Amino acid sequence: MENEYALAPLLFVILALLVGAFLKLVLRKSRFPYTVGLFCVGLLVGIVYREGIFPDLSLAARAVDMVGNVNPDMILYIFLPVLIFSAAYEIDLHTFRKTLFNSTVLAVPGVIISMFLVAATMMAISSFVPEFSGWNWTFALMFGALVSATDPVAVVALLKELGTSKKFSTLVDAESLLNDGTGIVLFMLFFGAFSGSSPICSSPFAEFMVVALGGAVLGYLVAVLCIFLISKFRSDELVQNSVIILSAYVTFILAQAYLHLSGVIALVAFGLEMTYHGKIRFSPKANEFTEKFWDLAAFIANTLIFIIVGIIISVQVKITWVSLAVTVGIYLAVNLIRTAVIFLFYPLMKRVGYGLTVRDAIILSWGGLRGALGLSLAMMVSCTLSIPVDIRNQVLLMTAGVVTLTLTVNATTIRRLLARLGLTEIPVAQSFVDYNIRKRVSDSSQKYFDRLRSRESLSGADWDKVGGYLPKLEAVPDIASCSEEELLQNIRLRIYGTESQLVRQLYYDGAISAHTYRTLISSQERHFDSNGSLELSDRDYIFRLYEEGKFLRFVRRHSFTQRLFSRWIRRRVLRLNDLGRGFSSVQRDSLDEVAAMYDSVIPQQQKKIILSKLEREVRSNLDRMKKCLDALSQEYPQEYAMAQTNKASRMLLANERRTIRSLSNDGILSKKDADHLEEQIGHLSDSL
Repeated sequence: MENEYALAPLLFVILALLVGAFLKLVLRKSRFPYTVGLFCVGLLVGIVYREGIFPDLSLAARAVDMVGNVNPDMILYIFLPVLIFSAAYEIDLHTFRKTLFNSTVLAVPGVIISMFLVAATMMAISSFVPEFSGWNWTFALMFGALVSATDPVAVVALLKELGTSKKFSTLVDAESLLNDGTGIVLFMLFFGAFSGSSPICSSPFAEFMVVALGGAVLGYLVAVLCIFLISKFRSDELVQNSVIILSAYVTFILAQAYLHLSGVIALVAFGLEMTYHGKIRFSPKANEFTEKFWDLAAFIANTLIFIIVGIIISVQVKITWVSLAVTVGIYLAVNLIRTAVIFLFYPLMKRVGYGLTVRDAIILSWGGLRGALGLSLAMMVSCTLSIPVDIRNQVLLMTAGVVTLTLTVNATTIRRLLARLGLTEIPVAQSFVDYNIRKRVSDSSQKYFDRLRSRESLSGADWDKVGGYLPKLEAVPDIASCSEEELLQNIRLRIYGTESQLVRQLYYDGAISAHTYRTLISSQERHFDSNGSLELSDRDYIFRLYEEGKFLRFVRRHSFTQRLFSRWIRRRVLRLNDLGRGFSSVQRDSLDEVAAMYDSVIPQQQKKIILSKLEREVRSNLDRMKKCLDALSQEYPQEYAMAQTNKASRMLLANERRTIRSLSNDGILSKKDADHLEEQIGHLSDSL
């Protein structure tokens, strides 16, 4: 029997993942959030167990009992490293930097103000409700810190499902990651008095700064060590990801359990440093594997954690009518306080970074979900015997109530609120550009369909039925209200996106170096920020690199300095040539993209003006880069010849890699053999 009970955790994981897969299938065409569905399943399972429907000695009852009474540290130490690192690793760093000020405002002063307001609300309730008369300011502030921070697990999962804009989702994502660290630090300041842990500093402010900044420094240092290790296993993505997983858990455990620093902030710092400097150290193939691996890990962790939260709430929470009314009141108060805090800082936030609109502020207020992390902290309170029993039960009940209501009310209605505020509406110019892309797909499918019909070997096919699978195009968007400038900006944005994908593909193929990849991506980031207002020829960031050649020319005039800096000159010319060739390749593809738009349904008069302007902008880039490369070849002929040799070698290896992948996809070459051949090419590419 004991051996069977030992299988209970494994049984739960298997059944939870099976339920998650089934729920994903059921909700595939529904707008109901997947994570909320998981939470509801957990609530239902816990209620069934609590009502005694499961036989007492059954394996299922044992599994639910173990989950419902799980140690809160399990959620913190098992799930959090995966979920927070995955979220931090996927953040676009450029967008993150632009939203950092606003997210920090909400994460630090915003959470502190919210904590005090929630605490004041609790003290007011304790004055009028006898059942809550045992509360004091220490308990109230501890609870305020616990429920004031939004949960990154819940928020990140919801944003992925809603598909919100990159700028807004990054703001919410960054805020939830940062303010969760703030919330835990504030919580531990007051909880430490009951848990027996001694503070690092005597001053609460100093304690906060040491715990937060110390966590960030620790995360950065572990990331530097991790990057050093993964660079030694560049061609082995399995070992690389093993090192990352180990480092993520070591970062959190070391910070939270041993150094008493903020584990969440340490993980965020670790993830951001790995994103900025670590990704570039991966081989292109390892990068693809890493992204897929962490997507899978985050999906599994989300599936398990939301079911676990639902079960814990339904198994552990004890409700009375008075406590239920207070819980609903606290839920309303938490939402009102969050709204007040956001609009308090709104005049400042709307002027910084990407800014903030009133509609964004409303969504930000309503999207402040609470989830597994807050509940884990509440369970820590419920397990602390030095806290009075009634306080422990009330903290767990109210936290569980806020988590339940934000996940079942806020999360399920936020999509409708987005639509009501018009945030899901696609601008006319953008919809028109999107329509032209779909039309190209439709035209290509139609041409292929016509070729199929002419084949004698397929003469017996039911072509009416086959034609039913052709893409269905909606009516052409009416752009009468759309200005020429709006249309031009949206086409530019489309070309920026195409360029970014081309740069990534060149890097994954090994055709350009990591330095060139980062430079080209950086040059495109400001264009995205401009929303298409910058011309395609506005690339001074790149061309300025070629104009900084005065020092090189000075070095070449003197034989001593020429010998001293010879390696540096060769490396510099090599980088400039690789950058120029990569940039020119992307621009030629952009020129093809502009040419393809001549077949679009853009009105003839506007088409001629807009596309000719775009063509001039792209050709300006090509001409300007050609002059830069010609000048480079004339000033440094020997180094340039070496650079050309290096570039040709890269292009040859990239073509070999593409051929191997094509043979593997066609089934001519086994995946194992293809991986082995790509690994050999990777070693050769690294030597260039």
